[in-house]
Amino acid sequence: MNLNKKVICKDGFEMSVQANRMAYCHPRVTGAESYASVEIGYPNPPEEILARYAEMGPEMDSSGIFPWVPAHVVTTICAKHGGVVEGELPAGIPYLRATA
Repeated sequence: MNLNKKVICKDGFEMSVQANRMAYCHPRVTGAESYASVEIGYPNPPEEILARYAEMGPEMDSSGIFPWVPAHVVTTICAKHGGVVEGELPAGIPYLRATA
């Protein structure tokens, strides 16, 4: 099973966004046509929008794993950080591609 390449946004923000049978996502299958929620890992720097999805609760550090993050939240985070410069998102998640 291949993992998606880390997403890097225009302002330098980075995060891993995964969806497969081993990830915290919906549907929890590999190769779905579209995902309603995904697993985000290790945002750098920490992203406040993700706090409510923290694996250990919102009071925990915002630099770990974030299960079942809705697809629209991923879209919002990418737009907030200027769009995606490189990396991959799971199928069916619309996002802004950064322009030069």
